[in-house]
Amino acid sequence: MKKKTFGLLLLLSLLALLAACGGTAEPTAAPTAAPSGETTETMPEETAACATLTPVSLQLQWFTQSQFAGYFAADAQGFYEEMCLDVTILQGAVEIVPQQVVASGQAQFGIAWLPKMLASREQGADLVSIGQVFQRSGTVQVGWADSGLENVEDWAGKRVGTWGFGNEFEVFAALRQAGIEPDDPSQVTVIQQPFDMSLLLNRELDMAQAETYNEYAQLLEATNPETGELYQPEDFIVVDYNDVGTAMLQDQIFVQESWLAEEGNEDIATRFLAASFKGWIYCRDNPEACVQIVLDNGPTLGESHMTWMMNEINALIWPPPWVWA
Repeated sequence: MKKKTFGLLLLLSLLALLAACGGTAEPTAAPTAAPSGETTETMPEETAACATLTPVSLQLQWFTQSQFAGYFAADAQGFYEEMCLDVTILQGAVEIVPQQVVASGQAQFGIAWLPKMLASREQGADLVSIGQVFQRSGTVQVGWADSGLENVEDWAGKRVGTWGFGNEFEVFAALRQAGIEPDDPSQVTVIQQPFDMSLLLNRELDMAQAETYNEYAQLLEATNPETGELYQPEDFIVVDYNDVGTAMLQDQIFVQESWLAEEGNEDIATRFLAASFKGWIYCRDNPEACVQIVLDNGPTLGESHMTWMMNEINALIWPPPWVWA
């Protein structure tokens, strides 16, 4: 991946800030972004020590895991401090909705899938996206290889799982594209599945929702009771929404639009994005170190799972060159 990708991501985020504020982003305490072709090591450092650190909070959308490694790396490597920021990273949970946390002023920055944030904004939430981190969707639908359900059209009359809570948009869009109405039980049985693959493993679902970086790995970490061996990729059918054509952008950074419009906050947001992107560059170039940083922050799953996740997350953030062709 060419190093200029960092510059492109930062430019896109700055353009989002300009569109939201109608002003010019001029960070007063932050170093300039790396020019095209420069590596992390050649990025200019802060020329003057920060008089004070500005305290801000980042609300994650799930528990501590490699999905958020770039932010933990930005903190651990001092990138936020270089930008004169004191960032508190707030862990997510099932009952925590980042959009609500940010909209209520309990955190300045939040992470959520883009359609979730847009749905909240459509419902009147004072939110605006300022930085799209994931460049591709990680959502897939997984079934047993012996089911033959390789095409979405085959799911008519079947049991299709989704987590709900705004995670169903890609699934529902695919069903409707195939002429199947998800809200009509006579056409398909939509089941809200737990945040694991237990229903599929117990054959209580025909097609289960999964992320390439998490639940799909959980399947491959499970033991086939008939053989005593781990399940293999050939045991499953995997339908990728990027191939189906209904994939939607996922992890992105958002803020309160009214907060962003306040004097000085556009500068804070710009510095936060620059440091966060630098953290993701660090994880791209040092995945093993980033896995250890995540482990130091106490994930619920172990090192091998976090390593798988780190590799898959990097693939979503840093697509191959043909994506940009």
